[in-house]
Amino acid sequence: MSSFRFLHAADIHLDSPLRGLSGQEGSAAERIRTATREAFDLLVGRAIAERVAFLVIAGDLYDGDWRDYRTGLFFAAQMGRLNQAGIPVFLLHGNHDAESQITRRLVLPDNVRVFGTRAPQTFLLEELGVALHGQSFRQREVRDNLVPGYPEPVSGAFNIGVLHTGLGGMGGHENYAPCALGDLVAKGYAYWALGHVHQFQVLHEQPHVVFPGNLQGRHIRETGAKGAALVAVEERQIIDVDIVPCDVVRWSLLPVEVDAADSFAAVVECIRTALEQSVSSQGDGRLLACRVQLLGRVALHDELVAGEEQLLAEARAIALGLGADVAWVEQVRVATQPVVDARVLAARSDALGELQRMLEEAARDPEVLAQLGEDPGQMLQRLPHDVRADAEADSILRAALDGDHAALIEGVLPFLSARLTAEED
Repeated sequence: MSSFRFLHAADIHLDSPLRGLSGQEGSAAERIRTATREAFDLLVGRAIAERVAFLVIAGDLYDGDWRDYRTGLFFAAQMGRLNQAGIPVFLLHGNHDAESQITRRLVLPDNVRVFGTRAPQTFLLEELGVALHGQSFRQREVRDNLVPGYPEPVSGAFNIGVLHTGLGGMGGHENYAPCALGDLVAKGYAYWALGHVHQFQVLHEQPHVVFPGNLQGRHIRETGAKGAALVAVEERQIIDVDIVPCDVVRWSLLPVEVDAADSFAAVVECIRTALEQSVSSQGDGRLLACRVQLLGRVALHDELVAGEEQLLAEARAIALGLGADVAWVEQVRVATQPVVDARVLAARSDALGELQRMLEEAARDPEVLAQLGEDPGQMLQRLPHDVRADAEADSILRAALDGDHAALIEGVLPFLSARLTAEED
């Protein structure tokens, strides 16, 4: 066949528990709980509708050992749909669903081919002139570069390499099956179907090296569209690679500027407006799961910090008022800054004024900045990954991790000043 299309998916994490749902009830929470299944159901439906030649799953189909057989039965049923449509599936296991991790197994339909763990394995689709090469993980931590062991390209065929790899620790992911982009390009395959990194990326073209990202975002650090890569091939040349969204829940950071708010109720109205606008702009039937982040310099800062729990309840009530399965608020983060007149404070003759002047001078003094060295960053590196990952939404934490000591001091100034003046009162 001179032209065909195939789907490349990875990191499905079937039945993985999505974060932030503890104690939550309602249709939105239930939809989030079942999101990985719904996304996979959409993927299979899209494969059938697009009449793709085959489906490649490049690792982490599962999120670890099944809690019971329902996970395996769901997957078998979906493979049955593809079998009825005449679509073969090429499945590679990664770190989360490595051979040593899965203790329960079920017989799968004949259209599913699973790459072995002992050595790279090649599957041929002779009618298409396609050769797929891959090796599944035997255990969770694979620290060897598997690429040198992959076979030479099959002459005259469209060669696809399937690999679950950290590719040098991209995106903060564990560097399993480490390799370099150059290793992949030099292999001579037309397409590398990668998995493990949860962001859609085309790292190289001709040959194409592609991460499809994960199928469904599972928490607030996996924002934006998620899905699979749809690849179009003509005369053994790739003519298009595009993401096919499959996510049913889309995570989003929702910044809300509250500088002009003069009351707690006004802040709630700012949240309402931002949620309504975000839902309206998305408007595609997906559930919006968001973290509201309040920004700005406001006199209400201390009241907002103390009322964070109420703000979350208010935001969730607003989301419920927009309709079932429309929006869900994971958290409300108060990232506002207190209103402090630094000039007035620095002019004072007491200890507060002296501290203000010292901090301002420190932010401009190269010797002080040099003395800080890398201590804050080293200390923060010991924090759990989840906390460090939130640095993108916290300018002070980001400055500490980056070693930007001037920005760190400047960011701390208004908070420390507000605390001290509050204690004085």
